[in-house]
Amino acid sequence: MTLETLAWGYGLIEGPRVDADDNLFFSDVQNGGVFRRAPDGEITIAIPKRRGVGGIALHADGGLVVGGRNICHVKDGVTRVVFENDASGFNDLMADSEGRVYCGTLRSNPFDLGADRAAGECIRLELDGTATEVYGGVALTNGIGFSPDGRQIYHSDTGNHHLICHDIVDGRMANRRALFERPTFFPDGLAVDSAGTIWVADFGRRCVRGISPDGEEVGSIEVPAKEVTSLCFGGTDLRDLYIVTADNTDDPSRKGTVFRTRVETPGLANNVARV
Repeated sequence: MTLETLAWGYGLIEGPRVDADDNLFFSDVQNGGVFRRAPDGEITIAIPKRRGVGGIALHADGGLVVGGRNICHVKDGVTRVVFENDASGFNDLMADSEGRVYCGTLRSNPFDLGADRAAGECIRLELDGTATEVYGGVALTNGIGFSPDGRQIYHSDTGNHHLICHDIVDGRMANRRALFERPTFFPDGLAVDSAGTIWVADFGRRCVRGISPDGEEVGSIEVPAKEVTSLCFGGTDLRDLYIVTADNTDDPSRKGTVFRTRVETPGLANNVARV
């Protein structure tokens, strides 16, 4: 599989998301900023300076919902705080089909992989402005996604080396289980395709893994980076797969890199936030 190099020179890239016009948005967690790559390759700043953005969602009214020290909606340079609590920050996030936003809390330093961790939670931001804790016990929160029918939610728990899976029954989480649990598995960002395969960035293992809903590895994509952080689908047919990293082993001077490849099975269309 051929990987095309689209952008480079960043720190730890996270939160890739593609809009209806095929613009790719991504963040630089450590150096700050959210960037927009247009289909013609031009890169501009969508949100300046903001650090710690691990997750991005498109908003139905325009602009972006982003994580960091809080969850906020940024549109036309104006920032509206959607949610904050006593957590030290928020990492990845994802909108569901109704426009609610699921996000994971950080309660310890995400970069200290050997530390004893205070478990975080998954919070659902409701359309009426309230927030619901839907489950806890997430050692290090990362990617969040849904099955094609919306009946399962997947959540990367890097600290516990597995994907958390719940059935969603009448808006509640049921039948919690761990998918693809391995001591050497460090799941980061994820994206689900239309066949239901969960594609997960395996941080530190130089690849993206395809995991079935039953927890079996069904594919992998090698990436020329030690620190593969996240991915998303895009393109008019949703068969463009964007993979982002914190380094580039083919050319270390390029640092954090955005790659793109073509896949056979399209991804799911992005849900937009309405919070």
